[in-house]
Amino acid sequence: MRLSATDIYAFQALGYLGRQDPTRWVSSEEISESTGVHRPYLVRILAALSAKGIVKSKKGIGGGYALSRKPKLISLCEVVRAIDGPVAPLSCISLNWHEPCAEENRCHARATVYTRMRDAMLEVLGEFSVQDLVTDAEQGVNYSHCLTHLLKPNA
Repeated sequence: MRLSATDIYAFQALGYLGRQDPTRWVSSEEISESTGVHRPYLVRILAALSAKGIVKSKKGIGGGYALSRKPKLISLCEVVRAIDGPVAPLSCISLNWHEPCAEENRCHARATVYTRMRDAMLEVLGEFSVQDLVTDAEQGVNYSHCLTHLLKPNA
């Protein structure tokens, strides 16, 4: 699994939202200005997070976005799945998007390596929450620097 720019932007936006009063609706303009994420891209990210119940949205004057739950109750696994889909490296071991494979019952790598990779990713992402992103946001950590460290395919 590699993090994408979209993951980084989602983490940045969620850290910002988690710092806000949970009863306040925060506009996409405010989130964009505060995080440096371009508004059109941010709106697409927030829509994906909203579709999965991570953030809630309200249209119209006085509307905006807010976390749907307390930051500590939203796992990073849930966030990554909302943005990227399956966490598993292959569909034959995916818990939610499983696609059978003809070699499934005989494949040693599937039963050992791939399954352990999936389980390790799920464990780590499940161990941390949006609250961890809030901690960074409160300390002024900006994830834009992470964008220069994204791994490229075939790198």
